[in-house]
Amino acid sequence: MSGGTAMSRTTRRSRRATLAVSLTATVSLVLAACGGDDTTSTTASSPAGADPGIGHIHGLGVDPADGAIYVAAHYGVFRIIGQDRAARVAGRFQDTMGFTIVGPKTFLASGHPAAAEMAKGARPHLGLLRSADAGATWTEVSEGGSADFHGLQPAGTKLYAFDSQTGQVRRSDDEGRKWIIGARLQVVDLAAHRNRPDRVHATTPEGVQVSDDGGATFTKASGTPLLSHLDAVDGGGLVGVGVDGQVHSGRPGDGSWQRLGRLPGGQATAFTAVDARRLLAATEDGSVHESRDGGRSFTMAYRPAPN
Repeated sequence: MSGGTAMSRTTRRSRRATLAVSLTATVSLVLAACGGDDTTSTTASSPAGADPGIGHIHGLGVDPADGAIYVAAHYGVFRIIGQDRAARVAGRFQDTMGFTIVGPKTFLASGHPAAAEMAKGARPHLGLLRSADAGATWTEVSEGGSADFHGLQPAGTKLYAFDSQTGQVRRSDDEGRKWIIGARLQVVDLAAHRNRPDRVHATTPEGVQVSDDGGATFTKASGTPLLSHLDAVDGGGLVGVGVDGQVHSGRPGDGSWQRLGRLPGGQATAFTAVDARRLLAATEDGSVHESRDGGRSFTMAYRPAPN
């Protein structure tokens, strides 16, 4: 082994350790915001006086009914109208922590009510909600008052989620009406695909973990880069982004991960693969970036007005 090679490996290990610390901090911030202190989490999720804007973005999706981009955020669900315009859906200010679009105008969500709703006696956690009209109205499916689901991830007939209140991965085989309790992990994001619904990946501070038994147990996915967010695409591939904004794609288990482009604005707060070529990512400043070439380059889909 040459001195240069040893130095290179030392540098890679040091960089991975730095990224792991950043990812651990991300997990801690998310879980602290959704932890046992209900007053803190729900009060922060509602406006006081002037419109607070979007706030921290937790989820992204595209409605196949019309191709519109939707943003799930600290102050509600928003429809992106232009690079500088986003419309809050139905005037709702709920803190939408979990979000996914499962069909035309059909959304799933979770999180916390707005403070105004809490003041009227609303329970602190939304459980799983479903909308059949693009977020205009919502119906409780399950776990209202007890569960705060992050990383909502459909996979064929299965639905995966991470419950921040118990720290456990969950799986539903009936569209979220009943849940099977899975492994306990520090999860940032989940990824699964309809073609292999029993397999689910999780991004954690220890690296990407994989389960082949529907989330009951997880093991480390060998050869994967350290990622904060991850999604599964057609053909068995995975695409994700690291805490440094670097986009990676690869196939589970073979170690052949490719470094693609870099996300403008650095660390992602939300990420989704609409398909293998179209990616959406939100960054800490509230911007939404879109790639049409599988993550090699990004354009601005939405930028919030400066404070």
